[in-house]
Amino acid sequence: MAAHFAETIPARLLMWQRVREYAVPPSMIENATARRAVGDWAGACAAARIDVDLDLRAVRARHGTDLASRLRADLRRLAPDLLRWHMPRTAPDGRLRPGLTLCLARYEAPGRAGPRLVVRTPPAWADAGQRMSLALWEGARDDAPAHHPHPHPDRRFRLDLHRHLWDGTRSAELAGRCWAPPTPDGPQGRAPGEHAPGPLPDHWAAEAELLLRADGHPPRGRLTVRFGARSHGVFELVAPDEGHAPALRPVRELPSASAAAALPVLPEAAARPLPDLELLRAGLLRADRLHPLVARVLAGPGPVGPSLPVPAAGPAAATGTDPHRVDCLGEVHRIALRDGTLTAVDHEPAQLAREELLMALGGPGLPCLRAIDAVHRSPEALPAVRERLGHGDVTGALAVVEGLLGPGAALREGPLREALEAAVAGRLDQGLFRAGLVPVHPAAALAEGLAGHRPRLDRTLPRELRRKRGSRSRPRSGLPA
Repeated sequence: MAAHFAETIPARLLMWQRVREYAVPPSMIENATARRAVGDWAGACAAARIDVDLDLRAVRARHGTDLASRLRADLRRLAPDLLRWHMPRTAPDGRLRPGLTLCLARYEAPGRAGPRLVVRTPPAWADAGQRMSLALWEGARDDAPAHHPHPHPDRRFRLDLHRHLWDGTRSAELAGRCWAPPTPDGPQGRAPGEHAPGPLPDHWAAEAELLLRADGHPPRGRLTVRFGARSHGVFELVAPDEGHAPALRPVRELPSASAAAALPVLPEAAARPLPDLELLRAGLLRADRLHPLVARVLAGPGPVGPSLPVPAAGPAAATGTDPHRVDCLGEVHRIALRDGTLTAVDHEPAQLAREELLMALGGPGLPCLRAIDAVHRSPEALPAVRERLGHGDVTGALAVVEGLLGPGAALREGPLREALEAAVAGRLDQGLFRAGLVPVHPAAALAEGLAGHRPRLDRTLPRELRRKRGSRSRPRSGLPA
């Protein structure tokens, strides 16, 4: 009998499947949409965990009424939940790309560069909560926050040419500007950074022409396309005359490294396939799990592929109607939520009190109590809780915990409590970064001439560095023989 091998799913698609499941919860979309519908753009940003670092009155006083009116109009069109949905992310956990300044809109003035509406992500050591900040970049170095690692807009990650990824009134343009590889193993179906010779995506020529015109370059010229961290290609946009559609082709002679670095860069939003379209075609995501503005475009014509069941947010015990069953004292006993806590239903309260005291003194407990203790320390829903905490959805994580253990439960020592405590400590680091009290990464002080200084093992030092500093497994040198 011939062996049949199951088709492996690319790790990149599995990452995006988790991102679509946990990064932008339905409650965030619902709250942000409700605030946006009544014109409260600041409330919509707060619902999407985006901090606003701009003042419209100060913008009007500095740049005039016309620019302030354009900025206010863009803020009212902004769908912050849609922006979070399409933000660049990093493998393997799918978190927001750290330390990024991404341009949303440019307000050019005649003869000079104008301000830009940007969104920033915190550095990796302060990304707990996965919050972002909205600001106005004015081009002057002094106006940029000194504590941000990359306060200037990135050339590769930009959305000013792809307003349909954040502008709620232009989301319908996604249908004509998104793409996905035709086949999983074709030349366009390779993972980012694994570019191979083959036909280029059809829309790259139009995107390249739009890029060149927006940056003030001739409509026919050269540009760079990034395929990965250490891989890029140089292409040129050519056409016989103005009456023919331009075509994108590789250059015959590669320019020098300095010349290639000065060329315009095709935005990541145009160079990469849309993850939602790939997930739908692979059957890894249902259309009803998409963002409503995205589903209206992608899932409108009809079914695009098979759908897989989406796991529930919590175990069956969260409903309170299907309790756990445990073999205890030769019988099958039930464990369910009673009065806000997880309880062994088939035991008397007096017996449970005696057995809990026995367990507290180190003795063996009833199988029912041991099962409850195991659920408190490391429940089956722990991976889902960690995913939600990693993407900043503290409310969703606590809802899963309360649905499993009850709102009156006391957390015990174990992986669940450690995950929640780590989330709290990370939020403190993020707050210190936002307040500017930790201007740079604590370990970066060594690069500023403090070669003989050892950072204190306090809370401002990241958890991973504290572990390494306090570890005794590092080799020692200079010890007497």
